[in-house]
Amino acid sequence: MTARIGVVTFPGSLDDRDAQRAIRLAGAEPVALWHKDKDLKQVDAVVLPGGFSYGDYLRAGAISRFSPVMESVIEQAKAGLPVLGICNGFQILTEAHLLPGGMLGNDHLHFICRDQKLRVENAETAWTSDYRAGQEIHIPLKNMDGRYVADRYTLDKLEAEGRVVVRYLARDDVADERGNPNGSLNDIAGITNEAGNVVGLMPHPEHAVEPLVGTGRTDGLPFFTSILKKLVNA
Repeated sequence: MTARIGVVTFPGSLDDRDAQRAIRLAGAEPVALWHKDKDLKQVDAVVLPGGFSYGDYLRAGAISRFSPVMESVIEQAKAGLPVLGICNGFQILTEAHLLPGGMLGNDHLHFICRDQKLRVENAETAWTSDYRAGQEIHIPLKNMDGRYVADRYTLDKLEAEGRVVVRYLARDDVADERGNPNGSLNDIAGITNEAGNVVGLMPHPEHAVEPLVGTGRTDGLPFFTSILKKLVNA
């Protein structure tokens, strides 16, 4: 039976269709979910896509956290449902307290859009098992409020428990490039919860799944093949 992965659309979501396409390319069935519906349609996993939900008014992701669909996502994520939050989705996960810390505006106060080099730190989550720890990948990054922050206790806990999933690196082919694009503490680009079923990251793996678009690489596809293998082998 084909794994079914839901993709939530909020007002202002931009990358829901891209996430659905990535899921389809990985071999699973994408299922469209609407922010006003509590019914998750018995999906096996959920993706919260990138964009500017509710125009990012108040704080990025703060309003979406109270959408009816998030009641179900929060409840089922705590019960083990795999959830991936990408960019705005990552912001929503922190606002929903499914992941610790929070997101602030980029420290240079500008929107950034570029091919971002990353190092995979944790290849044991539900969404990263098709990578290897230490693997360096390139995935597009585009955000205005991408600066990950947390108190020192939380940062130390994330590091000690191996819950940093991906970390920003400088590209070798760009002279004097700033590796950390937004001022995120500890160069954190993505984290996971203790159980490893909930992952949030700022870069966009759904934009790196085909060689003819995005970075011209397929470095983002393993996020989606990882969860497919997890579900098939469960």
